[in-house]
Amino acid sequence: MLKIEHLSKSYDPTKPPILNDFNLDVGPGEFVSLLGPSGCGKTTALRIVTGLLEASGGEVFMDGQPSTGPSREKAIVFQGFNLFPWRTALSNAAYGLELQGVKKKARTAVAAEYLQLVGLGDRMAHYPSQLSGGQQQRVGLARALAIKPKLLLMDEPFGALDALTREQLQGMLMRICADHGLSVLFVTHSIDEAIYLSDRIVVMGVNPGRVLRTFDVGLRKPRYEYDWRGEAEYVRLRAEIWALLQSQIAPVEAAA
Repeated sequence: MLKIEHLSKSYDPTKPPILNDFNLDVGPGEFVSLLGPSGCGKTTALRIVTGLLEASGGEVFMDGQPSTGPSREKAIVFQGFNLFPWRTALSNAAYGLELQGVKKKARTAVAAEYLQLVGLGDRMAHYPSQLSGGQQQRVGLARALAIKPKLLLMDEPFGALDALTREQLQGMLMRICADHGLSVLFVTHSIDEAIYLSDRIVVMGVNPGRVLRTFDVGLRKPRYEYDWRGEAEYVRLRAEIWALLQSQIAPVEAAA
């Protein structure tokens, strides 16, 4: 469904590009994570796919058609909650539909449906200042889901949350993706988060940012139903990914 071909991004011709010859496919209903050190271009790639950043080279396709700007097929959830403080949870969740010109009654009904889905049915009239960090991120997820995208793009959406809230929202996200058949491209720094959520993990390198290796995650889903960290596949996969990441981090640390 999503196809990225030979994507590149450079801000300074005297330095290595942020992204170089980046290629990736995401199929219908597939959850793919981008994992790598800071500066490898994960967020840059995500923003180019979203249409918030222009590529220096390469192409992005959705369902075989060029996709260079924002569209109804794509929604993004950022690490920052990015809610309007003067809007209620319901009004924030309806914002994407409002931009699309959906009438108030219809968009309010859809936003309410998705706030129920993320467990905030009793917080619809609350303002962001009255919500916890985890609840605010649930509103951001509801806002993204309300436009019914084909592709959900997520840029470290749980990175600012405490460990317990993070695990709760990971489980919720996995259930929603399974129930709605969502395709997801997910940026993270956490190996465990990537393994828990993903069908495939794309490990990226730095200087320039590029794909080093793609790992298929062989653990059965849903992973919240069993001790997935106790599986031999988890131990093997984590060790291989960590060793690959270390090969990228060590030269950077040595040069510092």
